[in-house]
Amino acid sequence: MTLEWHIKLCSPGEASRLRARQHKPKPLAIASVKLRGRSEMASKKVLLLCGDYMEDYEVMVPFQALQAYGMAVDAVCPGKKAGDVCRTAVHQGTGHQTYSESRGHNFTLNASFDEITENGYDGLVIPGGRAPEYLAMDEKVLDLVRKFSNAKKPIASVCHGQLILAAAGVVQNRSCTAYPAVKPVLLAAGANWEEADTMAKCAVDGNLVTAATYESHPEFISLFIKALGGSVAGSNKRILFLCGDYMEDYEVMVPFQSLQALGCHVDAVCPGKGVGDKCPTAIHDFEGDQTYSEKPGHDFTLTASFESVDASSYDALVIPGGRAPEYLALNDKVLSLVKGFMDKAKPIASICHGQQILSAAGVLKGKKCTAYPAVKLNVILGGGTWLEPNPIDRCFTDGNLVTGAAWPGHPEFVSQLMALLGIKVSF
Repeated sequence: MTLEWHIKLCSPGEASRLRARQHKPKPLAIASVKLRGRSEMASKKVLLLCGDYMEDYEVMVPFQALQAYGMAVDAVCPGKKAGDVCRTAVHQGTGHQTYSESRGHNFTLNASFDEITENGYDGLVIPGGRAPEYLAMDEKVLDLVRKFSNAKKPIASVCHGQLILAAAGVVQNRSCTAYPAVKPVLLAAGANWEEADTMAKCAVDGNLVTAATYESHPEFISLFIKALGGSVAGSNKRILFLCGDYMEDYEVMVPFQSLQALGCHVDAVCPGKGVGDKCPTAIHDFEGDQTYSEKPGHDFTLTASFESVDASSYDALVIPGGRAPEYLALNDKVLSLVKGFMDKAKPIASICHGQQILSAAGVLKGKKCTAYPAVKLNVILGGGTWLEPNPIDRCFTDGNLVTGAAWPGHPEFVSQLMALLGIKVSF
């Protein structure tokens, strides 16, 4: 859910400001990070190089994960300014000879390309998708990338993003990987190609971190943190995700990979499904209608079997939103699992419509929480005290419970769960 209820009624200028806020849940001036409940100078400031039809996961996962870890992140696109939107693409293998593409979320930029310089940032991230094809022809883009490279600042590029690195001439004699179709370009540019034996392949050469696809994100983000001089403490945690068909795409993958990147063991289960089975996801966005639109998202692969999982072996539970909670809330085994975590006072983090499950499980009595505004009735009838999500990225912690209203709140959502688990990123 990208926009607050009234955004479609605003003037174009005000709507742009509100859209900018949804992806910028805290001021980034002088690199100040203010995740609610924590105010401190951002330890690092990172630039995200965007373009139309970049891959949906490959922009949002690092964007929100790095913010959750306490970094400031600016997202820019040539020819666009803060508040403008970049279209994204959902790329995935569907059994054909190459990947399929469908429309992803609308991604709102929070900075203006013409107003930034390399000097203001500690590192650069380049998502893949189709955007790099045309960005690699933009001399201003190439000049920016060269400046990061010449300054020996960390550059992390994924999938087709390496087309930009090749065009900028910064891969000569450097070890790189990428989506396999990018191999000929990298070889022609003088790179030392590292074969992507799996789509989770990563390669490191000095300040340069490259990856094959978004499946690489956990290691990719971890290597980028290390390149920035960061370290993670307290990550020896086991976390369980409660999944279902048509859960919201971002609301499962962003926290899932953000926690994996920290070194946590993360499993995803769904009733009636086993290891390796897939859950289709839904992309929920506001696009001018009275409620959110829905588009098909990525297929999400489960890592454990619901029927055989030992819930007691996990330190925390995460419940994504979307449409899945509507039917999961009818499953007695799901409700019993949730009650088990609450009875043992283990951290539970639930977002958006996920609170429908909490209400049905009867674990909201005496708890303060938020949710997607349409779920307010469930929260109140479930005995919870409603906390208004104003703005929509607002998240709250009450004891062992973390709740959020929608995916724009992921930086706070993940950060607050990290605090409950004692996980910290330091530089």
